[in-house]
Amino acid sequence: MTVKIHNSEDFEKMRNAGKLASEILDFIGQFVKAGITTLELDQICHKKIIDSNAIPAPLGYHPSNFIYPFPRSICTSVNEVICHGVPSEQVLKNGDIINIDVTVIVDGWHGDSSRMYYVGKPSVKAQKLTQTTYECLMLAIEEAKPGNHLGDIGFVIQNHAEKNGFSVVRDYCGHGIGKVFHDEPSVVHYGKKGQGLELKEGMFFTIEPMINEGNFHAKKDETLKNKDPVLYEWTIITADKNPINGKRSLSAQFEHTIGITSTGCEIFTKSIKDLELPIFKNNL
Repeated sequence: MTVKIHNSEDFEKMRNAGKLASEILDFIGQFVKAGITTLELDQICHKKIIDSNAIPAPLGYHPSNFIYPFPRSICTSVNEVICHGVPSEQVLKNGDIINIDVTVIVDGWHGDSSRMYYVGKPSVKAQKLTQTTYECLMLAIEEAKPGNHLGDIGFVIQNHAEKNGFSVVRDYCGHGIGKVFHDEPSVVHYGKKGQGLELKEGMFFTIEPMINEGNFHAKKDETLKNKDPVLYEWTIITADKNPINGKRSLSAQFEHTIGITSTGCEIFTKSIKDLELPIFKNNL
């Protein structure tokens, strides 16, 4: 595994890309309310990105192992959707939780970040899941420093999630980033202290824990198989159901892009408006 080491000029480029990704997430929050569709959220973000002289990296993104390219500019993962939710005519309703994942390309460099948003007032369990997931991310970022290992990041995420009664998705992970959207290393969100790649100054990668209400298993949404092959290929949901209400277990995710510095790390995608955690809004 070859992991790129970046210089001070690269850090500046990533600051610019990360800042815009954060600004898009700050901006879209005001529109997340009951009655709006995820497609409308995508259209709003798309325009904002283009107007900022940037490129939405997900639009047309086509991994070699996928049949269809991703058709939208952002990912919108609602309730039981773990990741890669495709914006559609789905209407948000009171009590929903939604992850919005934005990646922009600015002067050839990628800024990648995601946050959770509440639609009205979610359940107490959804609030705890969301809060715990954010805490997992920030605890992991504290471990991101020279001399530590990727296993230290995975361990602290897994430990905190499981201590709170949740589970960590195994099938999807963070990734190296820079001029390339998805690069080495793979940053898994579970593990053991002292294991895995040793972190060095100049490494860029995302940390993006996906935490489930139930077990950690993930699957495709079989109800989409005959309805929409594109949504079926991309949409990943929780595999189990809540035994109380019979609905699929909820999932939450937060993501930051970081760079390892000489003493710790720099968060490229931090919100300058302190809007990273969702709040209740009486706009139903």
